[in-house]
Amino acid sequence: MAEIVIRNTNERITGEDNVRAFLNSQEVVYEHWNMEKLPADLRENFQLTDEDKNRILSIYDEEIKDLAARRGYKIWDVITLSESTPNLEELLKKFEEIHTHSEDEIRAIVGGKGIFIIKGSDDVGYFNVELEPGDVISVPENTPHFFTLMDNKKIIAVRLFIEKDGWVATPVADPQFK
Repeated sequence: MAEIVIRNTNERITGEDNVRAFLNSQEVVYEHWNMEKLPADLRENFQLTDEDKNRILSIYDEEIKDLAARRGYKIWDVITLSESTPNLEELLKKFEEIHTHSEDEIRAIVGGKGIFIIKGSDDVGYFNVELEPGDVISVPENTPHFFTLMDNKKIIAVRLFIEKDGWVATPVADPQFK
């Protein structure tokens, strides 16, 4: 279950209803998928084959198509990152820069853990959304944010896109980020 940390105050928000209410107040979509549907051989496998990725997409086909219909997504894929990923540290440096996109950035976590750092309203500032399997989050377009891995450096996520080229990041220099 996702948890929130408000970076300015270190306040922690827990519990699905509280997390959902907070994220809704920040215009961030939050949902939860049933992880019991995912076979054990795919849950902690961070070296997925294309066939494995297609199995994940097939298992969550109904959820993906529902999100796509509601939010206008046209294509989707599965990404997996772990310490066995070539150039992982370079990728993380790229991910860990504050940026925006011209479309929502959505992740459905199906394995491992990740964290979005998102700029909220003026009274909130930046906040962390710590994600684990089953958590689905959509950061609104033009919202400063970045995504990175947590200490275990392992994640499997379904990503959905509107544009076939995926997200194009526009860097944001923000002196408010700490």
